Amino acid sequence: MNKETYIEESSETYDAIVIGSGITGGWAAKELTEKGFKTLIIERGRIVEHRKDYISEGKPPWEYANRTKVDKELVDEQFAIQKQCYAFHDGTKQFFGNDKDYPYTTKTGTEFSWIRANQLGGKSLLWHRQSYRMSPFDFEANKLDGHGNDWPIRYNDLAPWYEYVEKFVGISGTSENLPQLPDSVFQPPFEMTKPEKDFAAKMADAEPDKPVIISRCAHLTRPEKVHVDLGRMQCMARNECQKGCSFGAYFSTQSATLPAAAKTGNLFIAPNSVVESLIYDDTTNRVKGVRVIDNDTLKQREYFGKIVFLCASTLGSTQIMLNSTSKTFPKGIANSSGVLGQYLMDHNYNALVTASIDGYEQEYYTGRRPASLYVPNFHYEPSRYHEKFKRGFALAGSASREDWQSMGTRDGFGASFKNMLHNPGKWGIGLQAQGEMLPRQDNQVTLHSSKKDKWGIPQLHINCQWSENENLMMQSALEVASSMMEKAGFHNIQKRILGQPPGLAIHEVGTARMGRDPKDSVLNGFNQSHDVPNLFVTDGASFCSTGVGNPSLTFMAMTARAVDYAVKEVKSGRL
Repeated sequence: MNKETYIEESSETYDAIVIGSGITGGWAAKELTEKGFKTLIIERGRIVEHRKDYISEGKPPWEYANRTKVDKELVDEQFAIQKQCYAFHDGTKQFFGNDKDYPYTTKTGTEFSWIRANQLGGKSLLWHRQSYRMSPFDFEANKLDGHGNDWPIRYNDLAPWYEYVEKFVGISGTSENLPQLPDSVFQPPFEMTKPEKDFAAKMADAEPDKPVIISRCAHLTRPEKVHVDLGRMQCMARNECQKGCSFGAYFSTQSATLPAAAKTGNLFIAPNSVVESLIYDDTTNRVKGVRVIDNDTLKQREYFGKIVFLCASTLGSTQIMLNSTSKTFPKGIANSSGVLGQYLMDHNYNALVTASIDGYEQEYYTGRRPASLYVPNFHYEPSRYHEKFKRGFALAGSASREDWQSMGTRDGFGASFKNMLHNPGKWGIGLQAQGEMLPRQDNQVTLHSSKKDKWGIPQLHINCQWSENENLMMQSALEVASSMMEKAGFHNIQKRILGQPPGLAIHEVGTARMGRDPKDSVLNGFNQSHDVPNLFVTDGASFCSTGVGNPSLTFMAMTARAVDYAVKEVKSGRL
């Protein structure tokens, strides 16, 4: 970025303001600037420059004082919630929010783990990069089984936009022609290990409705011109992605959408700007600007724009909307329906099955592959639902050999112990469920009546918990995964319910849902507010249901589609 890109004070009225710079904010900025709109990104956190600020990249575990474990006192003081995230360690902690700065409350008897990454790029620097299209069944499920409101869009509305973003992002994977898992535009897949290939072959015979495929992930395996022109290169399978990737091999705001937007000359960024509320004009029924508080000085300033894209994450965007009150919208902007903050959902990752694999002592692999095995949801329509629960789940995992880190916990000492660590250990496999969560009105967030954060903004109060439907689904996932492993001939099969609260999948969605009827939804089918025409919300808050697959690819496709619609509305004079 040029120095001129970053601003602090500004009296200019921008063509568009984008709040948040993660996966959706980056896409909104790219699309708006490429269409000629002078665009301001408002980011509450610090600047993170691609390559320069990946301070731990390439640093091996043995160069950390505690082999990447974070000092306990520091964890207890700053990261008690963030430490639960799979990506949190001493080499990535700089990309996680300080829990002391981001307090929230939960209803008594419930838990919710809100993972925060407040810097330029947001959680696009930390995500696990698994990328799946939602299926026609996902968009129809609410209507067919009566849980949640009907999506105002269908798969065919989003299909061309999936293809559009996939070509830019770069998704590795295999075409499978499965009705519940539409194929993407793929780059070459990562390879399965020999035990994984054999497992897939056995399941093709024993469990044909549960195909075992390689996962689909946002990693370049064969960069094309659109990627190379942005300085992106092939994935080196280092599995250090959450430290930042100077190769730009995995998709992030820093590696892809931000440089594309900057090339247009239409991009401006206001970092360290915590959004307090949206400035609403009652006379025009439009958002005319954004009120922010400086992250460091706590001074207030304002920015003005003609259209606003809220991309601050599901809970972040909802908090801003709830805190933007006026005579017209006393319960939060664009909330005439009263459902803003309701229907909070996350994926349920609570079933884990592991097993040991005999043989394959002469089978090795190199690198640290970012892909895994994937078993798509086979309960993908009402006629295929389990008798005890609705919707379904996928399974993901891998087969690998023990390494020096896992074997280092065994008893032993001296030369023989060190020699053992030089050699690969036994083969094992693990499969973990990713289950859908039903939309429920009582799973919701509100503003706390008295507690505020250090910027003076009311804290979120969260009430979210698994229902019996999700609990029964995880029990079934244990039985399915263990049965598959038994049929494959694995042994020492261990089944475990993990007991993780909502939030830890980091797939929270649903609190400003789209819908056909303004009486029971916040947004229309183009992510546009029913109530305030120049306000768009394109992050996970807009979802009507979780589906089963990881949501990030859908975030991107929906954002690109919403920008296309907004620009056409502006140019036609309707907006």
